[in-house]
Amino acid sequence: MSEPLIFAIPSKGRLKEQVESWLVDCGAPIKALGGDRGYAARLGGFEDIQVRLLSAGDIAAALWSGEVHLGVTGEDLLREQGEDLDSAIQLMMPLGFGRADLVVAAPKSWIDVETMADVDEVAHLFVARTGRRLRVATKYLAQTRAFFAAHHVADFRIVESSGATEGAPATGAAELVVDITTSGATLEANSLKVLRDGVILRSQAQLAASLNAVWDEARLANAGAFIRVIEAHARAQGVTSLVWPAEFNVAAQKAVAAFVEAGAALRDNGLLAPTSALFAVSRALAEAGVGPVTATRPAYVFETLSVQLDALRGKVVAR
Repeated sequence: MSEPLIFAIPSKGRLKEQVESWLVDCGAPIKALGGDRGYAARLGGFEDIQVRLLSAGDIAAALWSGEVHLGVTGEDLLREQGEDLDSAIQLMMPLGFGRADLVVAAPKSWIDVETMADVDEVAHLFVARTGRRLRVATKYLAQTRAFFAAHHVADFRIVESSGATEGAPATGAAELVVDITTSGATLEANSLKVLRDGVILRSQAQLAASLNAVWDEARLANAGAFIRVIEAHARAQGVTSLVWPAEFNVAAQKAVAAFVEAGAALRDNGLLAPTSALFAVSRALAEAGVGPVTATRPAYVFETLSVQLDALRGKVVAR
């Protein structure tokens, strides 16, 4: 008997609430085991998938190590685990929530420092004047090093932050910070500004698959069943299904030909079109004398192929 597929989701906070709401919306609600405080659960409709509730940081580490097969966590946390993300993780789907930017920020009083090139210049001057390298406070060591190296900034050292990173310049613990921000309000409150080219990563929650986990055909099949559902649900969010009377089919197809060329899909006596084009399609049909036309929003749009599933299978089978 195959071991279960393990799917990790956040155990607390706003991200937990967003993930659980997303799963409910997809038709796969979480069923907690051991009460509300338990750290194991089942996924409604997918009894062969075991859910583990972990911190967002622990999910990233577990995906890298292969302790879990699938997980939802921030892309920033995934990229902080190692330099070569693609060797260990496949990002299956951005989820549109948990958004935050990882940025380089400097004190507003540094009026001549607006770019990473300015930081490089200031860093050289700082070493010459003080004999010390510019200090950068952050929890994101790997991404900070890589970003500064990419901008050819060498005269700096990282001060690892364990608390409120944005307060480091005010307390004299560091000159710059690299931190996550959502609205920018906390940086503003601490008189910090984001450099013009200082956005390291525009992060959001990702459904990710571990390439280091142990996969077999049963686990791949269970992952496929789940991922096809959430892909179908995501696909449905941007489309509308239109249906017209069968006797107008020839005239209707001629009226919507331009929309089909642009990517809409014909159905029997109908069309699956981007919701953004709904009014234009309805107008074209009305002008062609086609009616009545009904429009509905599907909950799911299933396709026969999944690029992400095929890629995952190819990567894990090749190992």
